[in-house]
Amino acid sequence: MNSRDESPWGMAATVCRIDLAQGNGHIHSQMAQLAMPKAYKKGEPMTTMARYQPLQCIKQLTITSLALGAWLLASTAGANEKESPKGHFALPEEGNMVGEVYTVTAGSEDTLLDIARLHNVGYEEIRMANPDVSIWVPGEGTEVTIPGQFILPDEPRTGIVINVAELRLYYYPEVSNGETPRVETYPIGIGRDAYNTPLGITKTTMRLENPAWYPPASIRREAAERGDPPPAVVPPGPDNPLGQYAILLDIPGYLIHGTNQPDGIGMRASRGCIRMHSEDIESVFWRVPVGTEVNIIDAPVKVGWGAAGEAYVQAFTATDEQAFGMETLLNVVSLIEEHKGDGAHVINYEQVREILENANGQIVPLS
Repeated sequence: MNSRDESPWGMAATVCRIDLAQGNGHIHSQMAQLAMPKAYKKGEPMTTMARYQPLQCIKQLTITSLALGAWLLASTAGANEKESPKGHFALPEEGNMVGEVYTVTAGSEDTLLDIARLHNVGYEEIRMANPDVSIWVPGEGTEVTIPGQFILPDEPRTGIVINVAELRLYYYPEVSNGETPRVETYPIGIGRDAYNTPLGITKTTMRLENPAWYPPASIRREAAERGDPPPAVVPPGPDNPLGQYAILLDIPGYLIHGTNQPDGIGMRASRGCIRMHSEDIESVFWRVPVGTEVNIIDAPVKVGWGAAGEAYVQAFTATDEQAFGMETLLNVVSLIEEHKGDGAHVINYEQVREILENANGQIVPLS
């Protein structure tokens, strides 16, 4: 859910209040209307953009977050690989791939979305991996493919990397000397048409627990036109679209937050913000320090490498819905040639073209 009223480029950020209950009272923050720059060069830090200025003194979550964060880190450190939560992996020493594809058997009351959430995948991911299985009634005994293998984005492995084309977030937690570097990945919901999630490098600025939601003007107008005007404020609770936790970004009006509509995870359904399942945002909330870099990319094509040097390609539908052209094909071919080395297998480039045309999100080994 986006707290801004208009498109983020060349418009103004909507005044938005978010309440945080802590201690014996409420701490209030308010985003002031700020003019947004009309031009932004992709890849440049967004930290130079106009920031909202709190109108009241904001008390950061510190003691509680540090205590719980330390407990979570200790629990993670004490677990072995088999006990790691779904989507948590040690970074590979060779290659850029983690996890594996596997199958599970649907129960009589399972929906495909139930299975997806249990196994850390989103709507589009589970649908594309099981095109012939009913979303709502898979049927008892039906074999369901879990696309649990991931090609890490071709970006620095630090902070948070969000690939909007993939509808997935990657978090690289800081580790101490001697600890194995790790990555955590989660399905997300992003901005729908006309409310695209902005791209570029930004950072986290604040963490809010139990935020109240003040519907922005655009939502109030739309609801009024339907004859169902929203309340002035939605307090914390099951009806709050922000969920229990929100992480503010250094882009006025944009957040990473929970949701009260979990079926939208893995879809382009928000007004630009990044939505996560409640258990996922809770997992990262206490461990993502303020100031963590957030790199938002649109990478609809990824090239993967196994430990033995074998090549894979994965293609998603581009967020702008444009077909992949010759430039994309040449870029993929160039990347494969750069990595495959002299001793690698010969690549079937006609197969690469077919993968790009199908763009079904599946990781395909190149023959």
